[in-house]
Amino acid sequence: MSENYDIGLMGLAVMGQNLVLNMVDHGYKVAVFNRTTSKVDEFINQPECASKKDKLVGVYSLQELVSKLSRPRKVMLMIQSKDAVPAPEITLYPKSAAIDAVIEELLPLLDAGDVIIDGGNTHFRDTERRTKFVESKGLLYIGTGVSGGEEGARKGPSMMPGGSEKAWQFVKNIFQSISAKVGTNKDIPCCEWVGERGAGHYVKMVHNGIEYGDMQLICEAYWMLKKALNFNNEQIHQTFAEWNKGELDSYLIDITKDIFTVKDKETGKYLVDLILDTAGAKGTGKWMSQLALDIGTPSSLVTEAVYARCISAMKETRVRASKILNAQQVSFAGDKKEFVESIRQALYASKICSYAQGYVQLQGAAKEYGWNLQYGNIAMLWRGGCIIRAVFLERIKEAFDAEPNLENLLFAPYFKNAVESAQGAWRQVIKTAIELGIPVPAFSTALSYYDSFRSADLPANLLQAQRDYFGAHTYRRTDKPIEQTFHTDWINEKNS
Repeated sequence: MSENYDIGLMGLAVMGQNLVLNMVDHGYKVAVFNRTTSKVDEFINQPECASKKDKLVGVYSLQELVSKLSRPRKVMLMIQSKDAVPAPEITLYPKSAAIDAVIEELLPLLDAGDVIIDGGNTHFRDTERRTKFVESKGLLYIGTGVSGGEEGARKGPSMMPGGSEKAWQFVKNIFQSISAKVGTNKDIPCCEWVGERGAGHYVKMVHNGIEYGDMQLICEAYWMLKKALNFNNEQIHQTFAEWNKGELDSYLIDITKDIFTVKDKETGKYLVDLILDTAGAKGTGKWMSQLALDIGTPSSLVTEAVYARCISAMKETRVRASKILNAQQVSFAGDKKEFVESIRQALYASKICSYAQGYVQLQGAAKEYGWNLQYGNIAMLWRGGCIIRAVFLERIKEAFDAEPNLENLLFAPYFKNAVESAQGAWRQVIKTAIELGIPVPAFSTALSYYDSFRSADLPANLLQAQRDYFGAHTYRRTDKPIEQTFHTDWINEKNS
């Protein structure tokens, strides 16, 4: 039987397999292909697929994959570099050769109006150029962020599609069916069209960057409980469980509380205490930080979170430094119950600043790259299925519903009041951390961002004078029209 499958998927790693099973569970017929064809047989023959044979077919070439699809054909790529073999004459794209090679192979097999979908963690610039290239050949292209890991892919991910807007009508029902659902009746899909070209992958990247910040902030809260208050793992578990009942209710807080209950079967010790304190990274946090610098937006939380992972990787050096570099020995002497609440407030206030920065970067990117982003809707894409899902996101949706052109989340009444009420506790936590020599780089960066953002005056006047002194970079004056620039011969002025 041919030409009656709803979608084809190439790439049967864990994410690809789970997306296929999710699609089939929702009534869609899927053809699957993998460069290593043995994976096709392994997947098709596994027990979970046995009852789905009427909606699932394995194929052994791209030509066969395309031949199985109903029109307009939809081919979704869930591939890594090692999963695709670049064609020998591919020279158009020096970067991301694997996906580019597959696109080149697909183009002669597809017809005008067919859709190519990239569901991987792709740099948005690649999606920008691929959309233009594929459209120039008469086809349609989608770059969609997929968040939630393998569990999300199987049970309902957050999906952030962008690219050729004409393609949305052809994939909307599939994507929204398989995505996570939120709302009172669990009927609001965490999937909606994001915007033009690379917008979907950019939004996914910002999601991942915010995830970096959230995780680092949670780690710093944990470290304050452990190092400042000497809490054991059961006390830390109880603290996070309590926090998860209020404003901080989220997937990351929820899994964090669980981590502190798990014991290693071999030693009987708490597993978290046996894990080496060196954190890995896949690069999307770094992308967000780099791109923030490109457009001049201060996404300092994700940058600090990336740096924290970098310094964690310097384990051997840190061990040597711990024997050489000493700090003043001070113990916490305050009320522990009150300080736990202060840590909670510091975590929440810092989290607000992190999301505020993420949205400012989205706004800057939309202006820079010509995207029409719906910021409240983006918050709801992240409300379920993804790693940063949290009740908190509903407040963001409300803020943008009330003011679609909201310049910064800190201007929204809810977030303004929340940060102001937490300010005393936030500052006290950071002050205590400094006194005890406990590193809290993300907490500190969040507060510095808040203090800088709320300051009508900053010392950049001196910085600009320095730049003009050594490089004749000019400056503007507070008492002259803003469009006028000035330069001073500082050496001669000094000697005159």
